[in-house]
Amino acid sequence: MNILVLGSGGREHTFAYKIVESPLCDTLFVAPGNAGTAAIATNVPIAVTDFPAIKDLVLRENIKMVVVGPEDPLVQGISDFFVKDSQLNDIVVIGPSKEGAQLEGSKEYAKEFLFRHHIPTAAYQSFTATTVNEGKQFLETLNAPYVLKADGLAAGKGVLILQDIEEAKAELENMLTNKKFGAASEKVVVEEFLDGIELSVFVLTDGKHYVTLPTAKDYKRIGEGDTGLNTGGMGAISPVPFADEVFMKKIEEQIIKPTVDGLAKEKIDYKGFIFIGLIKVGDDPKVIEYNVRMGDPETEAVLPRVKTDLVQLFNHVGSQSLDKINLELDKRSATTVMTVSGGYPEAYQKGKEITGIDTISESIVFHAGTTLNDGKVVTNGGRVIAITSFDEDFREALKKSYQNIEKLHFEDMYYRKDLGFDL
Repeated sequence: MNILVLGSGGREHTFAYKIVESPLCDTLFVAPGNAGTAAIATNVPIAVTDFPAIKDLVLRENIKMVVVGPEDPLVQGISDFFVKDSQLNDIVVIGPSKEGAQLEGSKEYAKEFLFRHHIPTAAYQSFTATTVNEGKQFLETLNAPYVLKADGLAAGKGVLILQDIEEAKAELENMLTNKKFGAASEKVVVEEFLDGIELSVFVLTDGKHYVTLPTAKDYKRIGEGDTGLNTGGMGAISPVPFADEVFMKKIEEQIIKPTVDGLAKEKIDYKGFIFIGLIKVGDDPKVIEYNVRMGDPETEAVLPRVKTDLVQLFNHVGSQSLDKINLELDKRSATTVMTVSGGYPEAYQKGKEITGIDTISESIVFHAGTTLNDGKVVTNGGRVIAITSFDEDFREALKKSYQNIEKLHFEDMYYRKDLGFDL
C-alpha cells in the first residue's frame, strides 16, 4: 500500500526508515519531510495541519495509511477529519481522536483523567488569571521545589521548576496575566514536585488491546549534568537499565492497563501511541504527563529496536487486532545523541552546510532539522541530526554514537557529552 507520514523531524525520519523496510509498503510519502526522508521517500511540501491539502494528496496518490508524527494535527482533530469524510474513512490513521489528544493538549484534562481512573500522579490544582491569588495560596501549602505547567501545548517548554516561593508566585503571575507562554498559559497547573528518576514508556493501542514498546530515558536540558534551558530533547537511551521486570509489572498494572481501559470506558476513540512520562519515586511509578504520539528523540532509540514489521503492527491497530501480534524486540541497548545548532534552544541560524554524513559507519543517521539546498544538506532547525548506535551495554553504544558524531561537521554544532551520567 501507499503510506503517508506527517512531520519533518527525527521522529518522522525514523518512522520512514522502519516503514520502507516493510514489504507491505509500496510508495512512502512524507509531508513535509527533511533531507533524510528525501533519500528514502517522496517529500511533499504540505503543512501537517493543512487538512484539505492532506486530503487531496491522499486521494490523488491512493494512500491507504497515514502515520501522524507530531501532536499539533492530532490536537486539531486530524483523525476526526478522516473519520467524518466518506472519501477518507476507510484509511488507517495512526493517531487518536481530538478528544483523546486532549491528554496532551490540556494538562488539566490529563490530570482529571488520571484522578478519575486512580492512576498514581502528583497532587495538583489549576488556576486562571482570575484565580491567580488562590494559586499563590496553594503554592504556600507545597514544599519546594514548585512545579508550574502551562495547560496548553508549548512545544515541550511550558514547565517551570522553581526553588524559591516568591519566584514561583511571580512566575505564576507572569504566566497567567502576562501570557508568558501565550495562549498555552491562559490556565496553569500547579503541582507537587516528585523526587526520583524519570523514564518514558511507549504504548501502541488499537482502542481495545495494546503492546508495550521499549522504555527510554531522554535528556531535556541543554547543558551537561542536566543544567540550563529545556529543549525538545538532547538524546535518549533504550531500554532504561533500572526498569526491571518487577518495576515494569507495576507500570503495567497501575498505569498502562488503567489508561487503556479508562479510554475505552469513556468511549474515547484512541488508535495510536500513548507516551507516558513517568517518574520512579522510591520503588513506585507515578505519571508526570501523557503525550499522544511518539517522543523525539526517544523514537530514534526505541523504534530501531522493534524487529516486528511496523506496517503490519499499524494494520493490526486499524483492524483492532493487536492481541494477534507478537512484538519482537532487539535485546541490545540503543543510544541516540542529538546534535544541535549553536544558540538552541534560543535564537540560532539556519542554512549551515552539514558534511561527513556519508562517513558514518556502525550507527544510524536520523535527520531532524535538515533540508536540501542546491543538492547540499543544510541545517533547518534547532535539533539537526541524531546518531543512534547499538551495543550489548548502553555505555558501549554511546561510545559508538560519540565516535561517529566526531565525523559530522556544521558551523556551531553542539551536543551533550554526558548522556547516561545518571544511570
